[in-house]
Amino acid sequence: MWRSPSRLILRNNGCRSIISRAFISIETSHPPTIYALSTKYAKSAIGVIRITGSQSSYIYKQLTKSTKDPKAKLTSVRKLYSPDTNVSLDEALTIFFKSPRTYTGEDLLELHLHGGTAIIKSVLKAIGNLHDVNNDIHIRYAENGEFSKRAFINGRFDLTEIEGIRDMIDAETESQRIASLSSLTGQNRSHFLKWREDIVNNVALLTTLIDFGEDHDIEEVEQLFSTVSENIDKLQTEVQDYLRKVKSSEILLKGIRLGLIGPPNAGKSSLLNILANKDAAIVSEIAGTTRDIIDVPIDISGYKVIVGDTAGIRAMSTATDVIEEEGIRRAKDYSLSSDIVVIVRPVNLFEKDESDLVKHINKLKELNKTIIVVLNKEDLRDPTLSKEELIRAHSEMLDIPVENFQLVSCSTGNGIPELNNELINLFKMLSLSDSADPIVISSRAQDILEKDVLNGFEQFHYWRDQEDVVLASESLKQSVEGIGKITGDSVGIEEILGVVFSSFCIGK
Repeated sequence: MWRSPSRLILRNNGCRSIISRAFISIETSHPPTIYALSTKYAKSAIGVIRITGSQSSYIYKQLTKSTKDPKAKLTSVRKLYSPDTNVSLDEALTIFFKSPRTYTGEDLLELHLHGGTAIIKSVLKAIGNLHDVNNDIHIRYAENGEFSKRAFINGRFDLTEIEGIRDMIDAETESQRIASLSSLTGQNRSHFLKWREDIVNNVALLTTLIDFGEDHDIEEVEQLFSTVSENIDKLQTEVQDYLRKVKSSEILLKGIRLGLIGPPNAGKSSLLNILANKDAAIVSEIAGTTRDIIDVPIDISGYKVIVGDTAGIRAMSTATDVIEEEGIRRAKDYSLSSDIVVIVRPVNLFEKDESDLVKHINKLKELNKTIIVVLNKEDLRDPTLSKEELIRAHSEMLDIPVENFQLVSCSTGNGIPELNNELINLFKMLSLSDSADPIVISSRAQDILEKDVLNGFEQFHYWRDQEDVVLASESLKQSVEGIGKITGDSVGIEEILGVVFSSFCIGK
């Protein structure tokens, strides 16, 4: 019955394109009313069903047996009945929102039910049974992300804001929540709209050369071209800086990879358990207990951190068997892919040959890895040596600055708060969130910024050097179209909608 919308109709009001969708039906000019369970389908205190579309008021009246339309933004406790059998289904809290000032831009009804699965199932069935093609009543269950898709179609949000909503829902930690706000609150969109406006203004300057070039002398043409070049250089720097901040902030969503390495029986597993605040790894006095990588996702002061406990690193010639040898190889590989490498070693370890570990540390330094050394078992340290002397001795042995050292005891807890503070400072440095809130945009938007927007700038400079005004102008138009693809204010974005909304949950 329903066909996919064939095109987007755009009207540019100078700031934002107003987007509407041509919904086509053999029977009706309205899109179907959709409904979905927005809470988890499981026994709980409440279950919320959302309904949006032109038949929302009709559904309300059919379920409540009311003869009057629901009042907007007024909560009401109503008994719900099956329209087919008149059997009572539940007593629910109902809230009706009138278009266009709703999440979707359409009439929207919420039913807050008691959270029994049988109740939820019966109400969902009753709503679905109201579908009646013969009477031009089109009602169906929503697809993934369809509520948000309608919000976009009806101009309530642009694509960056929609993606911010998805990131907010997926946020597991405080830093992820803050990062998602940059899109959700429209901060990213304001950047894109400003860049788009600036590029359009520069295209307009080039257009004067194309349309009225004969009216300008060579010196005026060169001056105008130089002005546009300077403007584009500035924009290019802004976009590149923005992308660098985004890529640094992206680590907050994926999780900061923190690898624990060091000699056997140094206390790596004990430190992992303290950071995770649970027994995530087996701890034993026997050296070499950990034989493989143990990845544990934890929340450290609002940062998602993937802590990897690894096998103890020692010379292959001293390994007990081939399994330990493989564990050592994996430990080294894991540290090479970590964002932060924490080297854990006993505070009194001096006499053993650690050339293999030192060699690996040198490789980490060559790759500019962020390294911190944790001297564990502080409670057992040689009392004849001060803390400063111990750290200095280890610093000289490993050729790592003394400021990268932390002295702790996993047994007593001494030094753990200081270690936590140091790790948090490193998290802020890696994500560039120490001076400003993190910024997150989708990989889709990042790809467009690099391949369309920045590439358009590069092409502009090439054709500017060739003194080809027409192709230089067309290159900037590519950048404008790129920003339009990011925000959704562009013709030809149908192919990206599926990517944007496919990861949404039903009812959102």
